[in-house]
Amino acid sequence: MLWQRTSYQGLSIPLWNTTIDHRKCDEELYHKYGTATTERVQGTYKIHNSNYKIMSFLKNKTVLITGGVGTVGKELIRQIFQHNPKEIRVIDNNESGLFFLEEEFGEAYRAYALGENPTATMFNSYIGDIRDGRKLTQKMENVDVVFHAAALKHVILCERSPFDAVQTNIIGVKNIISAAMNNRVEKVIFTSSDKAVNPTSVMGTSKLMGERLISAANSLNREGETVFSSTRFGNVIGSRGSVVPIFYNQIKSGGPITLTDRRMTRFVMTIEESVKLVLKAAEMAKGGEVFVTKMRVMKIDDLASAMIDLLAESFGHKPESIEIKEIGSKPGEKLYEELMSEEETRRTIELEEMFSVMPAFRGVYKNISYDYPGIVREKISNAYVSENAEFMSVDQIKQYLTDHQILQNLEKSTQL
Repeated sequence: MLWQRTSYQGLSIPLWNTTIDHRKCDEELYHKYGTATTERVQGTYKIHNSNYKIMSFLKNKTVLITGGVGTVGKELIRQIFQHNPKEIRVIDNNESGLFFLEEEFGEAYRAYALGENPTATMFNSYIGDIRDGRKLTQKMENVDVVFHAAALKHVILCERSPFDAVQTNIIGVKNIISAAMNNRVEKVIFTSSDKAVNPTSVMGTSKLMGERLISAANSLNREGETVFSSTRFGNVIGSRGSVVPIFYNQIKSGGPITLTDRRMTRFVMTIEESVKLVLKAAEMAKGGEVFVTKMRVMKIDDLASAMIDLLAESFGHKPESIEIKEIGSKPGEKLYEELMSEEETRRTIELEEMFSVMPAFRGVYKNISYDYPGIVREKISNAYVSENAEFMSVDQIKQYLTDHQILQNLEKSTQL
């Protein structure tokens, strides 16, 4: 077995790549350090510190991820690899993206196929679309857990192509449910969006309908063999669809940074944090609930100021020379984000790292017991809205961006 060692927070911790027996590595690592997580870096895994132990419910399971080429899907692959599944399957309609996924993650499967490592996780990616119900049914054969991350997610594009949003975000969810029931999958976890709360757009409305279909699927599931649940979170900071890459390029060019409204506030979380909580929600899911992640909140104006302070001089600009310009809100854009509505608070349980919103029609789900470990409160009084939360200061934002290497990772991605 090949081992490399590195020093992290005073500990000498092993690194490994996917072609060796990572199951044994994981068990040794977690038994020894308990709270370590990993990040793949150039064929090895870098250790990160977080309260995150190996989840036994994924061990030796076959996992299907839809939309695996996207930001959330790709991080799901990275983290699920560390939970010792038997196989990871990915379905996506992005052929080029799948090719690069194979280059990054297919290494483990090649070792398995050649007999070099019979315990390595198999990795298989397939070109496909969630609009194709027959394809989903076929690829879900012998699957234990499904993470449904494929969706149309851009507000303005869904507004221009509303029927496509319906086909993917609503009919696609229906196809996932049918395929999972036909194959008696254990759990299906749907990744939703803050836009589903009091929606003002086609995209948000379609995601809300997706949540409702996932919850209702538990009432159709008469034998109770499949658990259907949703997770809902806000902005993934630094992702392709976030404002951070836009600000980065604007600062690089010497400004101005363009804001739609200086009063705008947003929930934020790193992709690693988001997926960690998706996996935790999957482990806890009982059926029909929507898990809402607890997230930090920042003003977009403060984020722009923090990025100017951190980046301007490295691009040869004086921070004070870069203007922040307000250009007006986009159609349908909210000044604040909502992760949980006022109505939902009446049926919500607070957990340590998230909230669990119970189904609205509890009588339909009377056979499901929502007895989670670590319940903080069983009654919630206030909606979870970004404008009512405590905002991070500019200095806190700078520290957050630095600690999570958001800007360093962005620089690396622009060099590829």
